[in-house]
Amino acid sequence: MDKCKYDWPAEGDRSLIGKRIKRIDGPAKASGGAKYTYDINRPGLLIGKIYRSPYAHAKITAIDTSEAEKLPGVKTVKVIMGVGKETNWVGDEIIALAAVSEDIAEDALRKIKVEFEELPHLVLEENLEQAGSHGTSAGGKTVGDPAKAFSDPEVVISEGYYGIAAITHCCLESHGNVAEWTGEKLLTYSSTQNVPGLPSQIGQSLREQGMTVPDKNIETICNYVGGGFGSKFGPDEWGIHVAQLAKAAGKPVKLMLDRNMELEGAGARPSSFAQIKVAAKKDGTLVAWDSHSWGTGGPSGTGMPPLPYVLQIPNSSTKHTSISTNTGPARAWRAPDHPQAAALTMCALEDLAAKLNMDPIEFFSKNADLAAGGRGKVYREELQKAAELADWKNNWHPRGDKTAGHMKRGMGLSMHTWGGAGHKSMCTVSIHPDGSVEVTMGSQDLGTGTRTVIAIVAAETLGLPVEAVTVNIGDSKYPPDDASGGSTTVGGVSASTRRGSIDALDQLFAVIAPALGVPADHLVAVGGNIQAKGDASKKLSWKDACAKLHVKSIQATGKHPDRTKCKLGDSGVGGVQIADVSVDTETGLVRINKMVAVQDCGLIIDLKTAESQCYGALIMGITYALFEEKIMDQITGRMLNNNMEFYKLAGIGDIGELVVHMMTGLGYDERGVIGLGEPPVISPGAAISNAVANAIGVRVPTIPLTPDKVLAALAKGGVA
Repeated sequence: MDKCKYDWPAEGDRSLIGKRIKRIDGPAKASGGAKYTYDINRPGLLIGKIYRSPYAHAKITAIDTSEAEKLPGVKTVKVIMGVGKETNWVGDEIIALAAVSEDIAEDALRKIKVEFEELPHLVLEENLEQAGSHGTSAGGKTVGDPAKAFSDPEVVISEGYYGIAAITHCCLESHGNVAEWTGEKLLTYSSTQNVPGLPSQIGQSLREQGMTVPDKNIETICNYVGGGFGSKFGPDEWGIHVAQLAKAAGKPVKLMLDRNMELEGAGARPSSFAQIKVAAKKDGTLVAWDSHSWGTGGPSGTGMPPLPYVLQIPNSSTKHTSISTNTGPARAWRAPDHPQAAALTMCALEDLAAKLNMDPIEFFSKNADLAAGGRGKVYREELQKAAELADWKNNWHPRGDKTAGHMKRGMGLSMHTWGGAGHKSMCTVSIHPDGSVEVTMGSQDLGTGTRTVIAIVAAETLGLPVEAVTVNIGDSKYPPDDASGGSTTVGGVSASTRRGSIDALDQLFAVIAPALGVPADHLVAVGGNIQAKGDASKKLSWKDACAKLHVKSIQATGKHPDRTKCKLGDSGVGGVQIADVSVDTETGLVRINKMVAVQDCGLIIDLKTAESQCYGALIMGITYALFEEKIMDQITGRMLNNNMEFYKLAGIGDIGELVVHMMTGLGYDERGVIGLGEPPVISPGAAISNAVANAIGVRVPTIPLTPDKVLAALAKGGVA
């Protein structure tokens, strides 16, 4: 491809890109200066609450809100689901109200009277035979001739049952909104991953319910988000209710989910279970795959996970059963479907490697060329690097730790993939006569360093320090960006910022070129100066150069994608992770000794935040591998651990040593920027499960790997 003026600077020319840069919003967050949606308290603010179904499945037969409406301090009551409607999970929304305080709102909920006719429900999905009419075929496919491949007497076949439980979103800042009307204009403060998209979503929903409000009259603000991970793309039902309550009451209303509803109703990562059969030649070459998977994401069931995962095994057959359950709704959860697919696939493949008496590093390296996109070479490099960092050669052993004592050590690995192409993005880059620089766009920072990435790209391009750039994001009135999902944000915002910064700089060059006596296209910005290429004697400081603008600022628009052929990013990344664990065969407790993550993501803008994404993903992965599970009671239909006391998350003592290595340099950087948010959270469950199997000599079939499951597996065999 021909050289493009927007291209990323070559490695030797970068002063900021690829370095470890601190988050520019770190001080605001550490000091408490950062204001989240929960912190917004408008004058005259009312508190919104929702009356919810106490039954997993029921028909509403009567509603009486009169006593609640008469309670002093209650300003408005709205029936969401009327008589004759069916509720489909414990927590389904029936009535919303707003009152002058939280205590009065809670009192009002207790005065509401609703009568129900209970209906049959299903909240447990692991036993496929019990699903009955709740299970429906959700597709499948066949490639090649699996029956013939499995019948070959020369192949080795491994069969097993594998699963990964549904887990909930548990954002520290729960879902919620503040709504305030000024005449016919609506301002919403929302904890969201989709600042630019919310006004149209809210407007459409309000119009469908009879309120006339154009999208242009709706503004969404979100300066900081206390966790999203895929669960905060839309306004949600409560985001519409709060706008309606605010309109009816004539005052701003805040409605944030309580912790129990955050766990029950803010979305769950669907479960996946499967019976899997896989075959390979005696030299380890994979030849066949067969799987029947099933799972649930709540009332809507779930789609088929991408099986087999990463490796495109010839002669494969898959089918999936979607099970609808009377549990809370599903949501995207950091790398939707991929952690499930990795757990099912990588565990089945490591079991096959064990049956072949092959070292898993050798086994996966041998089959790496089955990876899509011709990425076999990358995976082999990552496998070898991960093995080196984990000291695999000295620590791995054939399945079943034969050393004396009840503590058994094991190692396991997993591979993963993701897309990560940059989303559509638009920004304005402004250079002011006083030398200040602003980048403005309607994006959002989920806490991953988006502000910092934008500042780094602008500063690198303009030859300035990071602190010289002001980043304005978090308002839907700014130039439109896109939702932060699919690991698309960094690719989108970095590309639009790069283009806008280059175009703004070109305008500045044109203004000051006569003063320096140098053609504009012979100027460069470096080290806080504008100077002639190769002649530092002809220069102006940045401040002096900007003073030539007099009273008129420069403003340039950056877009991604644009009409040029300049390629600033790509898609398709991969990674390898290795877990080193110890298992207490007397108690069933699994302890993480070390987790190694090796990851590629093209050109890295900020190495510090890139590594941080991986550290955070490993912690999340350890949490879902060992602790997280949405525990449902079939008799009552209720979630039994809907609080942070019993919905267990990993603590600092559960993490172990974390090692992160980013694949950079030749062969990686020239691909441009690719998103990183999701891929490193995919493999931990599979890698840890494989490490436990390696330690105790027997597979614990489902994740999380809780002590009772480990002891049950040991009772059936293994080293104990």
